[in-house]
Amino acid sequence: MNLCLTVPLSFAVVVALAGPVQAQARFDGSYHSVDSKSSWSNGKFPKDFDGTITVRFEKGKLIYHSINVHNPSAGLDYAAPLDGMAVPMLNNARFNQVAVKRIGSRELEILEMKDGDVLVGAYWIFAPDAKSFVRRGIAKGDDGKSYEFDETFARK
Repeated sequence: MNLCLTVPLSFAVVVALAGPVQAQARFDGSYHSVDSKSSWSNGKFPKDFDGTITVRFEKGKLIYHSINVHNPSAGLDYAAPLDGMAVPMLNNARFNQVAVKRIGSRELEILEMKDGDVLVGAYWIFAPDAKSFVRRGIAKGDDGKSYEFDETFARK
């Protein structure tokens, strides 16, 4: 192959591969729950919910940390590839696996599982200005019944 073509072609491939990762990085940051724009279909949205989710996109992974000020034991921590592959989630009684899949430039699918059984299936949609995101999905409660949730988080 001609060297004059190889260098520009190699650069184009690197830029094409790095583009989605750099685009996702603009969503890095902490987001706080907006109760007035959040609901659960079972009517049990916690009145004391005070959640913060911190995300970072790094090396093709989502680095996730969440905490509820009023219920610190409900927090989650994990690092998962953006390809939908299930990975272990450690130190959590409710979930022991998570799978994260990038499905669009501003969208993620997140499955939280216990031994392969999906307990939470969520779709995240980040706002174009990266100032907020909506998390929508279906979850199975501790009572074994499923409910829909629609939660909004705004950048801190």
